[in-house]
Amino acid sequence: MKLIQSFSSSLRAKLLAMFVFLTVIPLIGIGLVSYQKSYNTVYENSKASAVLVAEQLAQDLEILFTDTGKLLELSKHPRALHFLFSQNDTYEDAKEVLRIMDSYRQTYKYESVLNISMINLYGRGISERKGVFQLDKNPLRNPHFTYLIHNPDAVLYIPPLDADPLDRLDGFSDSDVISIMAAVKQRITHEVIGFIVIDLDAAAVNQFCDTVIIGDTGFFYVIDSGGRAIFTPSGLNMDSQLPAQHDLASLAAGSMTSYVDSTRGSPKFIFTSVSNATGWRIIGQVPLQEIVSEANSIRQLIIISVVLSIVFAVSLHFFISSRLTRPLQLLKNKMRLAASGFLESKVSPTGNDEIADLGQSFNIMLSKIKTLLEQNIQEQEEIKKAELRALQAQINPHFLYNTLDSILWMAEAGKTDKVIRLVESLSRLFRISLSKGRDWISMEKEIEHVHSYLIIQQMRYRDILDYEIEVEPQIRSHPTLKMLLQPIVENALYHGIKNKRGMGFIRIIARTSHDADDTELMELIVQDNGCGMPERKLEQLRINLANQRLPVETGEEVSGGFGLHNVQQRIRLYYGQQYGVQVDSSEGIGTTVTMRIPMRGRD
Repeated sequence: MKLIQSFSSSLRAKLLAMFVFLTVIPLIGIGLVSYQKSYNTVYENSKASAVLVAEQLAQDLEILFTDTGKLLELSKHPRALHFLFSQNDTYEDAKEVLRIMDSYRQTYKYESVLNISMINLYGRGISERKGVFQLDKNPLRNPHFTYLIHNPDAVLYIPPLDADPLDRLDGFSDSDVISIMAAVKQRITHEVIGFIVIDLDAAAVNQFCDTVIIGDTGFFYVIDSGGRAIFTPSGLNMDSQLPAQHDLASLAAGSMTSYVDSTRGSPKFIFTSVSNATGWRIIGQVPLQEIVSEANSIRQLIIISVVLSIVFAVSLHFFISSRLTRPLQLLKNKMRLAASGFLESKVSPTGNDEIADLGQSFNIMLSKIKTLLEQNIQEQEEIKKAELRALQAQINPHFLYNTLDSILWMAEAGKTDKVIRLVESLSRLFRISLSKGRDWISMEKEIEHVHSYLIIQQMRYRDILDYEIEVEPQIRSHPTLKMLLQPIVENALYHGIKNKRGMGFIRIIARTSHDADDTELMELIVQDNGCGMPERKLEQLRINLANQRLPVETGEEVSGGFGLHNVQQRIRLYYGQQYGVQVDSSEGIGTTVTMRIPMRGRD
């Protein structure tokens, strides 16, 4: 009885039993079938073995033409050069050239070389098969010789379809040879003085195409660089069995190395290998069904296994969804609500298993998080307010020193009235700045504070500063945060008026307004006719204010770092994020700073 109760209350035991019966068993079966047969492996191996045969023929051709190309060294022999260049050779000279050809042939043991010929630009030539001969046609009319004249460093490989150029010029027709042609150049001037032609027996390539097959009916053939079939199996119907000409051209250009052709009849696997020496390509073509016959049986087994796996997976999904995952889904949804900020999204656990315990723990966690967040918000508010009070209490020492220097200078000059007025203004400025530690003062006191500041600065900058203060009577007694205006006025003086020529003017306006929701606002405006700001600097200042990010030059622009940024931060902290500072400026005209705050006391 205890065992059954333990099983029903343990999620781990339930999941273990389900996965053993519904997942592990079919997965083991699928694994054994997949391990026994692998469709991709067999398919790729079948293709690779076919491609390997083509690469072997390409390698054989490469070796054949590379070795035979050594005979082209005959074109550099002095006797051969003399024979081609001179028109008065004797029988002994010709015999010596033939002896040199035979010496090369005996040295390299070329069984596939049928003939070696050399001919000069005037049609006079010598070959192993003909001896000394004279063509009755101009050799330069031959397109291959013409090409070599313009490309003296090239080596041409002429397939049987083009026949032996010398035989064709001399009236013969021999389609069983492959001709290798190169220009013969004068040793000093490198001027073309003739040509050398080596004829090879094409039987090796023809025999390969006739005897080597792939699968049951696949075959090989060779195409040249233009996509023309130059070696094909005997009896091949080129029009019906070979790919379309544009496909052959793509194979010749190398843009396709293998593909499946389904345009004519059953699909065929076509692949290629290249001979670098000649530029010819060996093409293999085999019905796709022949190389994937075994792979198809493997595919059928895999499909059956996958279908069985899907059936088992779907059964497992429905079973778990209907019996076990419902409470987990509920808990997940509650967690998402909590993650979005709704900390009241508690769950109502049912049962006595691990999920119920998890729900209880989740509820406890939410309660603790909510308490901690409230404490943290309150602490952060107090920290911000303490920091702002500390900043507010700071006094620019330079401003104080300069003011005291002005008092001393006026006292020494006997200007008693100005000394008294300056000391009174400085006293009122300090008294309102401190305000017995209070953050809130009446708008009348705030105006008096900035007025005292302007009196002091006007006495110091009497030649460049004038000001005007306009306050609506109904807001004079309204409570507001202290020191909202003085930092803005200080910015206007030090960064606007002092940087321009002529008399500067600052206007301060305090009035009421309404927002889009018809909420009554108090609008504080500070205008100056200073130098203003460029558009780029103004835009950066607005971004900094919107993101509550200190600008790079803040430490230099206002006293103790208490300026536009600090005013913006204090307004948003005390009144809300929808209120703050707006700056408008035109370079060379002036700057206007507008602060909008609600007509209400401290929240």
